[in-house]
Amino acid sequence: MRNDNRWLRVKARVGGDTPEIDSVYSVWRGCDWYEREVFDLYGIVFRGHPNMKRIMMPDDWVGHPLRKDFPLTGFVEVRYDDERKRVVYEPVRLAQEFRNFDFLSPWEGTEYVLPGDEKAKGAS
Repeated sequence: MRNDNRWLRVKARVGGDTPEIDSVYSVWRGCDWYEREVFDLYGIVFRGHPNMKRIMMPDDWVGHPLRKDFPLTGFVEVRYDDERKRVVYEPVRLAQEFRNFDFLSPWEGTEYVLPGDEKAKGAS
């Protein structure tokens, strides 16, 4: 909240699979969009909020995209199909399996021998 170039930061701990906290709407009406944004992106429900619905994501969206348990690639791909003249929802098809990717480099453990290195190895 801001007033005369002063900031007020409110912190509260919430937890569990369905986190909830009381709304401050009765005190500060301007929190409407902020609380809806937090609900939409993180899934925190504000008890007593008069209009607790999605503000950024589509109404039929499953999950909350900024939570740590949300997959990086999402569940569905949304695109506009010119042939059908409408928005199309398709399952995500990954060209490469990110979840099972082997991050070890095939070059690890290789000793690079450059001209002159064999002399340094023999000296030690």
